[in-house]
Amino acid sequence: MRVLAVDQMMNLIAGKFEIFLLIMVRISGVFMITPIFGRRNVPAMYKIGLAFMISLILLNTVSVDGHLFMDFPRYLLVVAKELMVGFSIGFVTFLIFSSIYIAGQIIDMEIGFGVVNVLDPQSNIQVPIMGNFLYILALMVFVMIDGHHMLISALYHSFKIIPLGKVNLFGEFATDFARIFGETFVIGFKIAAPVVAAIFLTDVALGILARTMPQMNVFMVGMPLKIIVGLVTLMLMIPVLSIILDFIYNNISDNIYRILTHLR
Repeated sequence: MRVLAVDQMMNLIAGKFEIFLLIMVRISGVFMITPIFGRRNVPAMYKIGLAFMISLILLNTVSVDGHLFMDFPRYLLVVAKELMVGFSIGFVTFLIFSSIYIAGQIIDMEIGFGVVNVLDPQSNIQVPIMGNFLYILALMVFVMIDGHHMLISALYHSFKIIPLGKVNLFGEFATDFARIFGETFVIGFKIAAPVVAAIFLTDVALGILARTMPQMNVFMVGMPLKIIVGLVTLMLMIPVLSIILDFIYNNISDNIYRILTHLR
């Protein structure tokens, strides 16, 4: 029975190989960039296997309008366009998650951790300590609210919004990317705002203390005090942060569908 099922699967792929390849290219584009599926600590074999199985599931649900495969150069152009669609979906998700790193960088600069970074195995770059902590927390919340299912659902609906070979690269999607890029910084500043406000009030208090008690070494007192105030404020933020992240992730879905609409 197992051999028969494998034979049926291979016959299905062989009969619609051109369509299967285009579907897998679009899905692979998402898996290369998106923070959940594209992490380097996830073995490449698992990514390829998951992309293969999703492509196989979608093979009989995707309709193809017109004749896409007149010659090889045109088919390569269609492959490049499908990869662009996958990159677009993954890049929107990547940009929103980048706002977490921006918030962490701002928090680190305020509390005095700006010179201490850790290596992120995902991107092989130095990232702020608080940014890495918030990023891991954001990934956990994303998985808890089934955000990875949202990405797979967006992939499925992308074939309904943009049929295979019908990608329009001259639409308004570039404007949308610029808007999302700007929102990334705004979201990062909003997440870090409570810590920034708390540190600002601490600096004001230390300034008043320095004027009233000149003999006190405010610099030596201020550094550990700002670390304590920043960490306590961050701890108080965590229960509210999950609600904020839920709202941000819903915004990811809206941005993905808006980008897809402008790519058709």
